[in-house]
Amino acid sequence: MKVEDFDYFLPDELIAQTPLLKRDESRLLVLDKETGEVSHKKFYNIIDYLEKGDTLVLNDTKVLPARLIGVKEETNAVIEILLLKNIEKDNWECLVKPARRISVGTTISFGQDKLKARCIKVLDDGIRHFELIYDGILMELLEDLGTMPLPPYIHDKLEDQSLYQTVYAKEVGSAAAPTAGLHFTEELIEAIKVKGINVVYITLHVGLGTFRPVKVEKIEDHEMHNEFYSMSKEVADCLNVTRKNGHKIIAVGTTSTRTLETIANKYEQFIECSGWTNIFIYPGYKFKAIDNLITNFHLPKSTLVMLVSALAGREQILNVYKIAVDNNYRFFSFGDAMLIK
Repeated sequence: MKVEDFDYFLPDELIAQTPLLKRDESRLLVLDKETGEVSHKKFYNIIDYLEKGDTLVLNDTKVLPARLIGVKEETNAVIEILLLKNIEKDNWECLVKPARRISVGTTISFGQDKLKARCIKVLDDGIRHFELIYDGILMELLEDLGTMPLPPYIHDKLEDQSLYQTVYAKEVGSAAAPTAGLHFTEELIEAIKVKGINVVYITLHVGLGTFRPVKVEKIEDHEMHNEFYSMSKEVADCLNVTRKNGHKIIAVGTTSTRTLETIANKYEQFIECSGWTNIFIYPGYKFKAIDNLITNFHLPKSTLVMLVSALAGREQILNVYKIAVDNNYRFFSFGDAMLIK
């Protein structure tokens, strides 16, 4: 299967540059994956598609203000780094621009030496390992010195950084937001609970794969990067009961989906666990964990378009994306949502 098979036309003006202030008033395209029927709703209508006894699974990862602009100590050259993954203690895997300027031993200073990063390892594709040097608490320094690592297709400045966090973000560690969850408000989540739907949280820290295009010709040759996930016993028990009672599991976002499918593949049930996953879901994959998916509209030729195509069929997804374009839906991170049911 070729990467080109997952391309589609998208006018630049449909790439959402700013989030809606009223999160749940974004548009919602509903696709019945069995019949192909398409409906156009508002996101707050999502509650109408959830039944008592169903379980809604959200990713409670919290985005680090992980984009840092500093200067190379030897030359004062401006360097940008993006913290991707904590390896151990104060050693971090980072994406660097321009990477050619950074070799082992290079030190970058941020905020007039409030924070320093010394390169300890050079890898391919602009990746470097750094030792972070600082006094105090790292997260407080990042709040002071860092900014949200918005995707490259967003060019407008985000005045309110909290709009790139879900209202339920809790576990710090992501390099990007699980954007399907950005549509939920606290009031909507409460209304869903009142209806008798279980709302549970798993964690997957979004990493490098979010920023990397698929560079191979055949999708089977693409390798995903590892991302950390965890699930509690309480959540695992709830999911097992949901499945046993014949109710549906609805994943919010591709990150929740990948976590649930990783665990179901590994254990053939849901259990308390944590680990690393590089699961790559594309057409031909047989879903074991989820029934329905709430997601955004994804980049052409991306692994995320491949994932939703695995759930609803490539031709059907590409047709729905054309419908979304024709109806001026907003695309990508700050864009509108889709329910595949």
